[in-house]
Amino acid sequence: MEKMWAGRFQKALDQQADDFNSSLHFDCRMYKQDITGSIVHALMLARQGIISEEEKAQIINGLSSILEDIEQGNLTFDSGAEDIHMFVEAELTKRIGDAGKKLHTARSRNDQVALDIRLYLLAEAEEIGKSLKELLGVLRDLAAAHKHDIMPGYTHLQRAQPVTFAHHVLAYAMMFTRDFTRLRDAVKRMNVSPIGCCALAGTTYNTDREFEAERLGFDGITLNSMDGVSDRDFCVELLNVFAIIMMHLSRFSEEIILWSSWEFKFVELDDSFTTGSSIMPQKKNSDMAELVRGKTGRVYGDLMAMLTTLKGLPLAYNKDMQEDKEAIFDAVDTVKQCLSVFTPMIATMKVLPDNMLKAAQKGFINATDLADYLTKKGMPFRTAYKTVGEIVAYCIDHHTVLEDLPLATYQKFDALFEEDLYGEIALETCVLKRISAGGTGPDSVEKQIEFITEFIQ
Repeated sequence: MEKMWAGRFQKALDQQADDFNSSLHFDCRMYKQDITGSIVHALMLARQGIISEEEKAQIINGLSSILEDIEQGNLTFDSGAEDIHMFVEAELTKRIGDAGKKLHTARSRNDQVALDIRLYLLAEAEEIGKSLKELLGVLRDLAAAHKHDIMPGYTHLQRAQPVTFAHHVLAYAMMFTRDFTRLRDAVKRMNVSPIGCCALAGTTYNTDREFEAERLGFDGITLNSMDGVSDRDFCVELLNVFAIIMMHLSRFSEEIILWSSWEFKFVELDDSFTTGSSIMPQKKNSDMAELVRGKTGRVYGDLMAMLTTLKGLPLAYNKDMQEDKEAIFDAVDTVKQCLSVFTPMIATMKVLPDNMLKAAQKGFINATDLADYLTKKGMPFRTAYKTVGEIVAYCIDHHTVLEDLPLATYQKFDALFEEDLYGEIALETCVLKRISAGGTGPDSVEKQIEFITEFIQ
C-alpha cells in the first residue's frame, strides 16, 4: 500500500522500519470510532460548502459499507497500512475514487487519532462504570443478607473489635463508589472534541468544530489547537482511576484469599471460580482472586508507562504518543476482565457465619467495650485502658477469656465491676452499642445499604 506521505520521499520505507512504525495491529480496534468521526467530518465539510452534497453522500455511503464489511468479517485489515486511519481512507478511496481523497480536508491524523481515542475511551469508561455498579449491587445484596453476622474486625491483621460481615463488605462498596465518581469526573474532562485542530495550528478552511463536537456527543471543543493534538492527560487520568480500581479489587482479593483458607474459613468460593492442584488432590485454590491481585501490578505498569512516555515531550504531536494506545488498551481490557470475573465470584461465594462468630469469640476483641464500661462508671479512660490491659494479661496467663472470668476476680482489679459487665461485653451488645454514624451498629449499616441502593439507581 502506497504511503499517504509518499510524495516527499525518493525511497520506500525499510521493511523493518515500516513494521516498527505501524500501529494497525493494535489501533484497529478503533475502526468504529474512526469511521464515525469521518462520517461527521464529511457532514461538516458539506455543511460548510467545502465539499459537495454529492461527494458527501459518496463518502458516507462508502464509509458505511466499510463499517458493515468489517463487522460482518468481509473486510480484513491490510497489514501494509500504517494505522487504522490510513487503512480506512485508502479503502474508501479504492471504493469511491477521488471523492474519498477529499475526506481528509481540514484535518490531520494528529487530531483524528486524538478524536478516535477519546471516543473509544468514552465508550469503554461507560462500560466500566456499568460494571462497577453491577459489583456494587452484589455487595449491597451480600451486606443485606448478613447484617447481623458477627466477625472479628482487624487492625495490623490482629483481631481488634467485633463488626458485622455486612459492615466489612460495605467498606469495599464505599471504595467502589469513589471509583465510580472518579471515573465520572475523568470523563467530564475528556469529553471535549479535538477534531479541527489539524496538525497543530488549526486550518485555513471555514470549519465548524462545534457542529462536529455536538454531532459526536461531546460537551464542547478543545480551546487550543496545540493542546488539542498533544493532550493525553485524559489517558493518564483514566489510568489513574483504573489503577485505584485495581488496588481496591486487589485488597478485597487478598481478604477473600485469606478468608477462604482453612486457617480462617470465613467464606467458601464456588467451584466455578476456583481451581485445583496438579499433584495435591485436596486443594481448592482461589486462583481468580489471586489473578486479580496479580494483574493489579500490570495496570500500575500501564500508568507508569504512560507517564514516562509523556514526561519529556515538547509540543505538539510526537510519534512517541503512538505508545499511548497499547498501555491504555491493556488497562481497559484488564479492568473489564477482572470486574467480569470478580463480581460473579463474590455473588456465588458462600459465607460461613458460624466460623466468623467462633473467631470473634477469641482474641479479646471486646476489651475496648470493657474499658468503656469502666469509663462510663467514672474512671478516666487511660486508667480504664491500663486496668483492662492487666485483666487481659491475667486471662492469657490463666487460659481464659473476658466472658468467663468470675466477677470476684474482676473485683480484685477494681470495685467498679458489677454483674452487669457481662451483658456489656457480649459480642452482640458490642455491635449494637456502636451507634455512631458510619459504625457497625445495625442502624448505621442499614443507612449504608440505603446509600448504595440509591447510588446504583
